[in-house]
Amino acid sequence: MNILFTGGGTGGHLSVAKSVAEEIHLLGTHKLYYMGSTRGQDQQWFKESPLFKEKFFLESEGIVNKNLFTLPKAAFKQYKAAQQAKKIIQSSQIQAVFSVGGYSAAPGAFGAILNHTPLFIHEQNARIGLLNKTLKPFAREFYCSYTKDSPLRNYPVSKVFFDTQRQRTEIKKIIFLGGSQGAKFINNFALEIAPELQKRGIKIIHQCGKNEIDDLTQAYQKQNIAPTLFAFSPNLHSFIQEADFAVSRAGASSLWELSANGLPSLFVPYPYAAKNHQFYNAEFLVKQNLAYLTLESDLDCAKLLHIIEDTQTLAKQSQGLMDTIQKGGAKDIAKSILALNQGYNRN
Repeated sequence: MNILFTGGGTGGHLSVAKSVAEEIHLLGTHKLYYMGSTRGQDQQWFKESPLFKEKFFLESEGIVNKNLFTLPKAAFKQYKAAQQAKKIIQSSQIQAVFSVGGYSAAPGAFGAILNHTPLFIHEQNARIGLLNKTLKPFAREFYCSYTKDSPLRNYPVSKVFFDTQRQRTEIKKIIFLGGSQGAKFINNFALEIAPELQKRGIKIIHQCGKNEIDDLTQAYQKQNIAPTLFAFSPNLHSFIQEADFAVSRAGASSLWELSANGLPSLFVPYPYAAKNHQFYNAEFLVKQNLAYLTLESDLDCAKLLHIIEDTQTLAKQSQGLMDTIQKGGAKDIAKSILALNQGYNRN
C-alpha cells in the first residue's frame, strides 16, 4: 500500500508521524512517503529517515496570525504547494494520506481532497487546530485522544517510552523540559531552584534548547552545580527514564511521552499557545489526578518543593499513569489506515 504522511513543523506533530510509520512497517511491506515544509523541523526529522521511500519538502508557511499584508503571500504559497501535492499524490499512486497537522500538512491534506484520496487525520491537542477543524469533515477517520467521539483514543506514543516505564517512589532526579526549542521561563526557573535541589541531593536533567545551552552551562558553573544539560536528543526517552519527576511544558508530545513512562509531572503551559491548548492538554490529566498543573504566574520554588516532598502522592500518580495510559496507539492507527486495503485484516 502506498501511503503519504504529511504535516509537522514541531516535534509534537512529527513524533506521531514517526511512531505510526514505524508500526506500518512492522505490519507488512508498504511504501511510505513523507511531505513536509522547508520550514520548521520537518527536514531535521525526516530528510535522512529510512522510514520513507521518498520525501518532499515544499515551500509553505502558516496563515494563522498573518496580517493584511503578509496573508496573501502565505495563502498563495499554500495554494501553489497544494497543486504540487496533488501531482505528487497522483504520480506516486498514493492510496491514503495520513496528516498529523501543523501548517506543513495543508498542501498534502488539500492535495488528498483534490484527488479524492482517503484522508486520515490525527489531532494531538485538546483544542483542535484551525487546519484540522477545517479538514475534519473531509477525513475518512479523525483521531483525537481527548474526545469521546474519536474511533481510537490511545495516543500514538513510541513503544520505547512504555518499555522503560517504572513506578517512581522517591525523587532523586528531576528533568526540566522546555521542548527541543527550549523555554526561557523553565530555564530560568530551573536555575532558580537548582541550589535548593542540590541541598536535598536531587540531581538535575535539563533540556534547554540550542540557543541557551552556552549561557546555562556558565550559569550552572557559577552555582557549582553540574546538571545533565542538553539541547536536542533523539534519545530523549533515556533521559526521561532516568528522572523521577518532570517540570515541563504541556505540548502533546511531551505530555504523553512522560505519561507513558509513568513519570509524575508538573506542567507549566506555554501561555501563548494557540487556543491555550497546552493548558487543556494538562487539564485532561489533572482531572484524573494524574498530574500537577500551574500557570507561569503561580509557579515558585516553594510550590515545587512542596509537591516533590509528598512522595506518597507522586507514587500513586506514577502507578496511575501506568494503569491508565495504554500502549498500542500507533499500531491501532496503522491498522485503521491499512484496513483500506481489503486484503488486510484490521484485527
